[in-house]
Amino acid sequence: MKDNRIHGVSGFLVSLGMISSMAAVQADETETSAFLEEIVIVGEKTRQNQISGAAHYIGPDKLAEFAYSDIQRVLRQVPGVSIQVEDGYGLRPNISIRGVATERSGRITLLEDNVLVSPAPYSAPSAYYFPTTGRMHAIEILKGPAAITQGPYTIGGAMNMVSTPIPVKAKGSIMVDAGEDKERRVHGTYGARHESGWGFLLETHQWQSDGYQNIDRSSRDTGLDVADYTVKLGYAALDSRHRFELKLQYADQDSQQSYLGLTDSDFARDAYRRYGISALDNINTEHEQQIIRYQFELSEQLMFTATAYNNEHERNWFKTEGIDFDGSASAEVMSRTSWFNVVQAVNTGNSLAGFSAVELQAVLDGTLDTAPGSIQIRSNARSYFSRGYQFELDWQTDIGSVTHEINVGVRLHEDEEDRLQRNSSYRQVNGQLQSNDPGLPGNAGNRVQEAKAASLYIQDRIESGKWVVTPGLRYENIDQVRTRYEIRNGRTANPADRSAANIRDTRENHTEVWLPGIGAAYAYNKNLSVIAGIHKGFTAPSNSPGVDAEEALNYEFGFRHGAGKTDTEIILFFSDYDNLLGECTASSGSDCTVGDAFNGDAASVSGAEFMLATSLGSSSRYSIPLTFNYTWINSEFDSDVADTDFFGDVKKGDPIPYIPEHQLSLGIGYESGSWRGSLSATWVDEVCVRASCTEFERTDSSLTLDIAASYDAGAAVTLFGKVENLTSTDNIVGRHPYGARPNKGRNLIVGVRYNF
Repeated sequence: MKDNRIHGVSGFLVSLGMISSMAAVQADETETSAFLEEIVIVGEKTRQNQISGAAHYIGPDKLAEFAYSDIQRVLRQVPGVSIQVEDGYGLRPNISIRGVATERSGRITLLEDNVLVSPAPYSAPSAYYFPTTGRMHAIEILKGPAAITQGPYTIGGAMNMVSTPIPVKAKGSIMVDAGEDKERRVHGTYGARHESGWGFLLETHQWQSDGYQNIDRSSRDTGLDVADYTVKLGYAALDSRHRFELKLQYADQDSQQSYLGLTDSDFARDAYRRYGISALDNINTEHEQQIIRYQFELSEQLMFTATAYNNEHERNWFKTEGIDFDGSASAEVMSRTSWFNVVQAVNTGNSLAGFSAVELQAVLDGTLDTAPGSIQIRSNARSYFSRGYQFELDWQTDIGSVTHEINVGVRLHEDEEDRLQRNSSYRQVNGQLQSNDPGLPGNAGNRVQEAKAASLYIQDRIESGKWVVTPGLRYENIDQVRTRYEIRNGRTANPADRSAANIRDTRENHTEVWLPGIGAAYAYNKNLSVIAGIHKGFTAPSNSPGVDAEEALNYEFGFRHGAGKTDTEIILFFSDYDNLLGECTASSGSDCTVGDAFNGDAASVSGAEFMLATSLGSSSRYSIPLTFNYTWINSEFDSDVADTDFFGDVKKGDPIPYIPEHQLSLGIGYESGSWRGSLSATWVDEVCVRASCTEFERTDSSLTLDIAASYDAGAAVTLFGKVENLTSTDNIVGRHPYGARPNKGRNLIVGVRYNF
């Protein structure tokens, strides 16, 4: 890909050096400077309470309370956030903010250190890579007008994961824990700062488990092996107005994860079973990130920041996709049916492609042999890149008694997804898979999706007396193209041939949109504030022709109250969709062509978020902190939509899939001297997984309890333990991609943390 807006990271480094050289000439009067801090969007509670919109900051102390490695468990603490559980570990989470589609977190803006982190945020936004939660320093969630500075997904909001910062003095830590299913983790950091201004950070996070599920007739585990490494180098000399930071991060993952779930009857007998037909399912990924960031304090009121970033991701998910009921690998027309349909046919007792529900169950159980070439296993090999430049200018000025903080940002971005997928065929004999034909690269997909985008935003935080008002405007200009290359008789003549002569077809889409918004906060008195906002939200469309962008008008109104040790927040919100976008992916489990998109027409989402933080009692010897979060969401289609492969047969008033109407989280702790204990309870309402919502298209409501305790054995050593899913709840928490799925089973974990 070539574009005159972007010439690669190396070109930017040259220009960045020129900027730095020119700025150095101007830096005659210097001030004391720290390492970069602008990666934090919301920041600590004092800053969070000053913004005119809903935003949440989960800091290092809160993250350390349970030391979760699963982002899903962390986000249950945040009102307005919904989760569609899939693997129980949060490796590829499905996150929704304020009722947007959950699938692969593709409708929220995901960032790490304020840089887009999805493998291809515009051309293929599904988050098949998600940063390692266990190494994060803090997590921020922005909703409503507060998210206007982020994009391109602004209906629900944005989530920024803040990595471990370079310390201002030499220090390090190491955490080791171990639990059931041979789960073990090591997280180590060490960093220092020299008096010259140079600093560094070295970090690794290692996580392994044999998994909590058992595969029929197989000794293979169902766990994971994740290794993550980060190096940071920074320069922030004393009395200098220049700051610089380089971040290099690498992660690889090998996990035995499958799309295939269970039928309801099998789930009731053993929720942690895996069918033997999924024994070969495995995903390998590699992710690299480079970020270079330069900041220049032109004056006390004016700050300039330039960032270049590059993400590269490769994945190969080798997983069973479906079955060829024709029973002939040489059949010209394959009647391959996905396992989603097989599971649903068994659930409903219906036949499928001439097979009765009893025969389909026998295939799943491994008691029915299948014909040669009948089982399709796909090598979902894809490579991605996401790169660009960001420039930001932050200007603070006073005009009379009115204070302005004007923030202007520009992002030039490009990303790409390159698919070269291969179908292999197997048969099942005596409950074991036997290879018939390995297939050739490209016979299951040979295409490239790419996007180029330029975005601009300007926001002014105006503070006058008791008022804080933040008008803002965002602009997105997006070009998207998909190119498919020739495949003949299920095989490509030369998958490496990406010449014009081998192009099968192309399609493209261009989008240009202006997104205004405004938020306001009024301090009624020293304890009570009223907030309100309205903004136009946007979801970037796919490259499917005739598919509109997803747009919605979003409103919020609420109160914040803080008195003594008690903080309360109540936010009402409403999203009025002109068009709800549905995009087909393999993980959606729908009967549609992967990559196609569908217009869902008008829809509406209304809801309420409630948050309480208080203390049930405290003295010089102990304290009992309490937090309570509740979310109510009513999401529904506003009109009938003709039967689609993605949404199903939609009727006016049908719910938007995977958005619970009610969910709550309660946390209570006890702290006394060197001892600390915490209990977390999360309850989630049942959801519809498709708009039609038949008996087998619902999840169960579920209550999950986690408990943790720690003891400071000295100034540098902390011993801790926790039990996740204390009551071993095994309700159906998801039905996608292909069948009923449980939460992760009960897990006892003990560990030690050493700071030095």
